[in-house]
Amino acid sequence: MTRLGAALRSLVYIIGFVWFWGWLALQFRPLGVASPLPPASRVAGAPLMIAGGALVLSCIGWFVVAGRGTPAPFDAPRVFVPSGPYRWVRNPMYLGALVVLVGFGFWNRSLSMAAFAILAFAGAHLFVVAYEEPTLRRRFGTQYAEYLARVNRWIPKPPGKTGDGAA
Repeated sequence: MTRLGAALRSLVYIIGFVWFWGWLALQFRPLGVASPLPPASRVAGAPLMIAGGALVLSCIGWFVVAGRGTPAPFDAPRVFVPSGPYRWVRNPMYLGALVVLVGFGFWNRSLSMAAFAILAFAGAHLFVVAYEEPTLRRRFGTQYAEYLARVNRWIPKPPGKTGDGAA
């Protein structure tokens, strides 16, 4: 029941998260009215939204099944999750969400909406550095410190490769 509860809570949280960020992105749409993207941008927008969404859903699945929790900071996984997409990069869920935002902007033929992803990335980076990483460091100690040393923050790399972890 714990995993089912986490899955249901995750569903509620992700619906709210998508609604909020979609609404916020739409607020930037009027800024690009003078120079909309060409109609062909929709062709790129749909696969970007699908790929980014699939990555986000995969991350949620790993949090529910392996971590016995949700992606919400106030209902976080109870177990550290260094597997799945988290083997490649420390923040795949944020990266997937950013790809969805860019795709949403392309789908709406709005460069300003697509560019909104830059602001979203800046916010995500500040949140990760100021809150998530210190919290995870306190919560998971040595296990998280070792993970930081082998997995990059933003730039994916194949598991097992060495790196500084700060990228």
